[in-house]
Order: sequence, then structure tokens, then C-alpha cells
Amino acid sequence: MTNSFGEFKNAKLFFLIGTNMTEAHPVASYFVKQALNKGAKLIVVDPRNHALARKADIFAQVKVGTDVALLNGIMYTLLEENLYNKDFVEANCTNFEELRTAVMQYPPDKAAAISGVTEETIREMARMMASVKPGMLCYTLGLTEHTSGTNNVISVANLQMLLGNLGVESGGVNPLRGQNNVQGACDMGALPGTFSGYQSVTNPEIRAKFAQAWSVENLPEKPGLMMPDMMSGLITKDVRGFFIMGENLAGSEPNISHAEFELASAEFLVCCDIFMTETTRFAHVILPSASWAESEGTYTNSERRISRVRKIKEAPGLSKPGWWIIKEIAKRMGHDWGSNSAQEIWDNEISTLTPLVAGVKYARLKQDGLQWPCPTLDHPGTKFLHKGGKFTRGQGLFKGIDWTPPAEIEDKEFPFMLSTGRRLVHYHTRTQTARAGLDQMAPEETVDISPDDANTLGIADSEYVRVSSRRGSVKVKARITEEVPHGLVWMAFHFREGNANWLTNNAGDTTTKTPEYKACAVKIEKIK
Repeated sequence: MTNSFGEFKNAKLFFLIGTNMTEAHPVASYFVKQALNKGAKLIVVDPRNHALARKADIFAQVKVGTDVALLNGIMYTLLEENLYNKDFVEANCTNFEELRTAVMQYPPDKAAAISGVTEETIREMARMMASVKPGMLCYTLGLTEHTSGTNNVISVANLQMLLGNLGVESGGVNPLRGQNNVQGACDMGALPGTFSGYQSVTNPEIRAKFAQAWSVENLPEKPGLMMPDMMSGLITKDVRGFFIMGENLAGSEPNISHAEFELASAEFLVCCDIFMTETTRFAHVILPSASWAESEGTYTNSERRISRVRKIKEAPGLSKPGWWIIKEIAKRMGHDWGSNSAQEIWDNEISTLTPLVAGVKYARLKQDGLQWPCPTLDHPGTKFLHKGGKFTRGQGLFKGIDWTPPAEIEDKEFPFMLSTGRRLVHYHTRTQTARAGLDQMAPEETVDISPDDANTLGIADSEYVRVSSRRGSVKVKARITEEVPHGLVWMAFHFREGNANWLTNNAGDTTTKTPEYKACAVKIEKIK
């Protein structure tokens, strides 16, 4: 997030796109509701008429996979009606003409035809965002889990720069992270092209710095593999071994049948987890890991806030913290790493090698922690990024983006679009929530279907149906709801049986390789 949760209360407008915060990020949605009670305006763009959409001043029920066209239509209106922040753009941004050329190909009538949102609504959204400042933009996986995910994110950045809503308090572009500490994992270099703090592996000076610190002669100069390439590499033997920490790939990857074939192809697979999962069935070795409550360390949340985690109980049996397990494996490979605690790892390694958090030491991580960038020991942390329009790269870079459809669309054989996500009661593949008694509240998966479509198919609420795609089929109960429009069905991936990922496809974003979980074609059959 460019901004902070504490700024929500003073925001005058929220533009929420591709996010069902009430169920996926309930604490964040509470902050939004607090602001609404103080008079903030709310615009929601989503395929589903969920709880926050029903509170919106403007709800744009967009067709799945058409976000770029809609956003371009909004920006067209801002330019055509001279509503954009011209002073901010001229002082702080570059490549404006490329953006203008692209968005002027999407007048509101064309954007409406593609997105399903009316021309009047598109213009109304543009006018409200231009007149109510500051405005916060938030998104989650509904924007990124598409073949066009990177383009979607660039488009929302284009929009906020055009409005002058970056580098200001209670504004910004704010992705709400989908899993615990996923921000911290990226910060620490759990990406194929960066060391900690987003330092590129292609930079020879940075590689030399880390090589010296790690007492090795050289480090790879090319980015590593993305997840889909690692998985497919198990089949081709380009990847022979797999080490999986705290991830249930056999439930969370798209096209589960194919994902399981990939996992079964591994010559040597190690799982490190706190519970047995669908994925541990494929492991040659299982290492028991300590949970968050049994470890010392840090977490970084969506707003870049680094907080300490303190152990409150001993881990059972042979379970050990993740850092200890990795260090002991390295030791067996001939490396003797000096740090002997989470604090030593942070203070002696992470903060000394990572300018982004050079001022963060364990002694400073008290109460509410610190937000990066925090470059020096006397720095208070950074509440919001790009203050005064001073971007990390210098000037903000506009990019002209064209709309592309999802990899798979509805047809005669598979007439429905399936989109997926999370429900409030369960988390991810239920590795933890299933053991916490929450199955009593949500005991099985369902498929959300509109009343019109249910009536056409002769399906009653809670009746079992078969949902099929080109990759598989599942038997689930129908949940008839006004939340989804005609032609769209929606499912989650919390349960082994009825998991939406038996159906989802392997298509991914061209840059990040993130799977297109949010769009695939399916058919629904009444089970007689």
C-alpha cells in the first residue's frame, strides 16, 4: 500500500475495485465503514453485488475481465471534460501523450459495451472522483488474478496519477494483501528477480554486496523461475527438487488435477508445515514447523508495517522455527551461517544489507512497529509514499494500456463465467480454519448462481448441481443469490471436495505469471 490504514478515517472518497473487503479483509472494511459514517463517498467496481457494494454511492457491476476498458473509459471522461489534475500531471508525471492516445480509444459508449457498466455510470464515477478529494483506491486479487493483471494494476496507477491522488495523505493505490505476511515475504526477497528490499539480481554492484556478505564467489545474474515455471519444470526435469514451506499447492494451484501430476513428478519433494495437508501426500520428507505463536520473528502487513511476533508457547514435539530449519539444511550443505536467532538475522543481516529497512532494529520494534522505507536509526518510518509527487523513479510514468479479454470466455458448451474468491468463515485451503471448528458455520462448498439462471435450469436453493469446465467437474450445492448477475457463477477453494480449482485454468498474466483464477468458462447441470 502507498498509504496506511490509519488514513482511512480521513479519506473523502473510496474507489474499491476487485475487492470484497467485507469477507476477504474484514478489518480493512471496518475502517472503510467508519469513514462512510463520517460522510465519505464510496464507489465500488465488482462483478458481484456484495455487502460493501450495497453501501456504495455508485456501484458499477462490471463484467469479469473488463477492468482496463472500464478504467480507460473513466480516464477518457476525465480528459474530455478537463477534470484531471493538470498541475499534478505536468509537475510530476511523464509519458502523458501515450496515456492520452490509449484512453481516447475508449469513449464511454465503447467502454460500456465491453464492461457492461452504463455510459452514464462511467461518467458519474469520473466526475465524483474528480470533485471529491482526497480519494483512496483499494484493490485485491479481483484485479490481479487475470491474464491482464499487470495491465489492471498499471491502469489504476494511471487513474490515481491523473487525479493527483498519489503522494497525499488519505489517497494512493492500496493493494490489500491476500495472505498473512505476503508483503513481508516479498520484502525479504521471496521473488525470482530481487534480493531483500527489491534490490535487483541483475545489478552487478548489488550482487557483489550480497556475495561478499554471504561469503560466496558469485550469485546468479538472471531472475529465477516463476511459480508456474517451477511447477511445469517438475515434469520436464528442469526442476528436480522442491522445498515447500507453509503452502498447500494441491489445493491452491489452478487446475488441481494437473498440479497434482506436477507434484507427483518431483524427484525429491520436501514439505515444511504445521499440519498435514493435501500437498504433504506428495512429500518424500515432511519437516514439522513451529507456528506463529511458537516462533520469534517479524511480520509485515499490507501498509508496509513491520511488527514483532513474540513466542507465547513452546512448539510441540520436534517442530522448529522456519529460520532454524533452513539454517540446519544449509549446515548439512557445508555452510555455517552465523546468526542464531530471528533477532540476529534481522539486526545483523537483513537491516545491514537492505537500505529500505536500514533503520529498523529489533530494539525499535515496539508497540505498533515501523513502516518502511525507514533508512536510518532516527527515521520515524513512512506513513505514505511519494510525498509531494516525488516518485521513487523520479517522475510518475504513465503507460497506455489496451484491453484484452480473458483467456477463456463463455461459449455454447460452457455458457457461464466462473469467478472465484474467499468466504468470510474460512481461510485459504482450511489447513487451519478446519481445525478451529469453523466447519460448523460453513461445512461445504457452494456455487453462487443468480435467481434467473437457477430458474432457467430448474435449480432450487441448496440443491446439488454439477459444475464442469474443460479441466474437471465438481458436485456442490447451489446458493441462489442476487449477489451474482445473470451468466456469472462464483465459488471458493476452501474445501477439497467442491474446490473451484478443479475447474480453473492454467492461463496466467504475461508478466507475473499469476494464474487467471477469476475467469474460466463452465457449465452447470442439475443432478437428477
